[in-house]
Amino acid sequence: MTDRPLIRFGTDGWRALIARDYTFANLRVCAAAAAGHLKEQGMAERGAVVGYDTRFGSPEFAAEAAAVIAAEGVPVRLSDSAAPTPAVSYNILHHGAGGGVIITASHNSGAWNGFKYKPDYAGSAPPEIVERIERRIDALLDAGGVAPPASPPDGGLLQVVDMSAPYLENLARGVDVGAVRAAGLRVGVDAMHGAGAGFFSAALEGEGASVEEMRAERNPAFPGMRQPEPIEPNLGPSIEAARAGRFDVVLATDGDADRLGVLDENGAFIDTLSTFSLLCLHQLRHRELRGPIVRSLTQSAMVDKLAARAGQPVHVTPVGFKFVGPTMLTEDAVAAGEESGGYAFRGNIPERDGIFSGLLFLELMARTGKRASELVKHLHEQVGEHAYDRLDVDLAPDGPRPDAVTLAARPPASIAGLRVEGTDTMDGARYTLEGGFWGLIRPSGTEPLLRIYAEGDSPQRVREMLSELRAAAGV
Repeated sequence: MTDRPLIRFGTDGWRALIARDYTFANLRVCAAAAAGHLKEQGMAERGAVVGYDTRFGSPEFAAEAAAVIAAEGVPVRLSDSAAPTPAVSYNILHHGAGGGVIITASHNSGAWNGFKYKPDYAGSAPPEIVERIERRIDALLDAGGVAPPASPPDGGLLQVVDMSAPYLENLARGVDVGAVRAAGLRVGVDAMHGAGAGFFSAALEGEGASVEEMRAERNPAFPGMRQPEPIEPNLGPSIEAARAGRFDVVLATDGDADRLGVLDENGAFIDTLSTFSLLCLHQLRHRELRGPIVRSLTQSAMVDKLAARAGQPVHVTPVGFKFVGPTMLTEDAVAAGEESGGYAFRGNIPERDGIFSGLLFLELMARTGKRASELVKHLHEQVGEHAYDRLDVDLAPDGPRPDAVTLAARPPASIAGLRVEGTDTMDGARYTLEGGFWGLIRPSGTEPLLRIYAEGDSPQRVREMLSELRAAAGV
């Protein structure tokens, strides 16, 4: 077929517009390729788990994917309801499965859906596994696709199971829920109409807990936001509620609940670099854990300073948990994180988990007795003032992209008054600035966007950095 679609996995799975490229026909090809990979790796007998989020058509797409995998002779456990990506991932470990498939487009807008594949260790698939699956997809498309499977599949290979209960049990083991309850915190939760709805309430259920959930009902249109990403522009209702004095902290999760956003008691957004830095501080100081920290190159220099104080190394990777997660495993890291709000911790899965991360933030508040805003001040007392922001610029889907090698080879002498001390092209064009600060220009791996990042010593400096970086990128 010469006009067949091109299905490629970005930083975490394949995502496409529903009905344009995200169709049952293309989904069947992805599912059959995943099943073929499991068989090739000798993991077919261990089976697969299949889960899904709250997007349009997700339950039906998940049922189709499960039926295709079962038709390939691989036993399947299909979630009985929408579930967070980390819950489905944990069920790979819980059931000893060979891998898993999750129907989700994560934080993309409601017009999108996606297909994530998770290997047997319950993290994001590294590039070598992605390449094997993509080769199988290409071969299946060239052969004309995959026929709809018999319904129901023969042989009793498909089971429908509860994936929430095992995951909640794991949360209770990994976080001191009792301390959080005893602290009497008033917790607001913004599920953004996504798969994380109800999970904080369930995890903290009991005496002393006060949890109020907002936007907890399923709504695949994700109204009132550009996309279900837990960043300040999308959290208007939560910000208003916090400013009204209803909460000590607000925890927000994205469409599939693998990302976390945090608002303090005044409704101020705690940027993702500060949130991860605080959680690393908690791991190293209050939990007294020892081991490396893994971060993407878009995460904060504050992490490096905290790790150095504890005598622990930091490993830096390109953007995406397909790089971060495997490094976390090989290095036995105590924490791993990326700028987008995805964090992972020792004792849980090697994958982003917005719910576990949120509970860990509550544990930090309970252990220290500090308000959320006080924690940010405490962090800056440890590492100095840091500010951060990101600018997303829309690009034409087939339009030109700034060339990272050219940008890095011709750096300016300074950016917003900070001397440029070095450049690299690990993932985009990154400028290392004096004081450990930095700027980065890179295309998104999941959307037609150019992302421009900056970490500096004040909000004003960051604004100037973003402006100068955008001019350098020519967009």
